Amino acid sequence: MSDAHLTIRLQPRARRNAIGEEREGVLRVSVAAAPVDGQANAALCKLIAKRVGVARGRVSVVRGERSRQKVVRVDGLAAAEVRSALGLAPG
Repeated sequence: MSDAHLTIRLQPRARRNAIGEEREGVLRVSVAAAPVDGQANAALCKLIAKRVGVARGRVSVVRGERSRQKVVRVDGLAAAEVRSALGLAPG
């Protein structure tokens, strides 16, 4: 089984952690953590893992660690499973 990859636009220092809508293939995610010492990335991975129902260690940022635009990998799940768990349209 292949790993799922998500393109994400991250908004750090938000009021609350939330997964927003998808626009043009980019999922908008807000986290309350500051973009300092990887805190926002850690909060992003924790949020995705919780919503998808996998261990935190199976979610990682593979591109864009210091950027708002990121690619996140979920190990061991197909893209369709991850999209379904996040309430996104198949695609």
